[in-house]
Amino acid sequence: MAKGKSRQARRETLVGAARQAVLEYGTDAKLVHVAHAAGVTSGAVLYHFPDVKELLLEANRAGLERFYDERVAALATFDDPVEQLVVTVRNGLPVDSHDGSVRLLCELGGAAGRQPVYAALLTSLYDRQVAMYESMLKVGAARGVFRLASNALTIARNLVALEDAYGYRIIAGHPTIDRDIAVSLILDYARTATDNPLVINSEGDDEQ
Repeated sequence: MAKGKSRQARRETLVGAARQAVLEYGTDAKLVHVAHAAGVTSGAVLYHFPDVKELLLEANRAGLERFYDERVAALATFDDPVEQLVVTVRNGLPVDSHDGSVRLLCELGGAAGRQPVYAALLTSLYDRQVAMYESMLKVGAARGVFRLASNALTIARNLVALEDAYGYRIIAGHPTIDRDIAVSLILDYARTATDNPLVINSEGDDEQ
């Protein structure tokens, strides 16, 4: 059992090193870059990941989990559609311009045109996020909490597009758009789209 845990820990270290290599060298990062980031030899990397492309994909998937799997898990802690929507918007944006997960997504986006596998990963992430928003919008409408200005799918697509756009602005270091401003801007659209003030007790002062 200990040996298995040790092997898993080494693989996780290499995945982290691969993420760092992609952030530093882009999606064309090579085996030597990963090995250097991990502080091991290229042979040690190949021992755990004989296919370096598999390692890079695994590193990218780890970054993508935050924007779907973790947000879906967070939704389970709330029953109120308003709370779900506000918290989901906030959790879909970079913390700041140094946010590694979002920087990784930006790298993937830049490579998507020449790397079909990255394009597929990003398309899958987008579609799953849209479905996540669409579901909570439909539930809110069914409960009478939301009065949707258009169909749930359209609103969901716009919400994800706004996350992407403002997320990029934050990563680019825009001087007047930080995470809190971006949340307010996205929720401003969401209020119109749902006919709801979208104020929750814990963040009411922030979101007004």
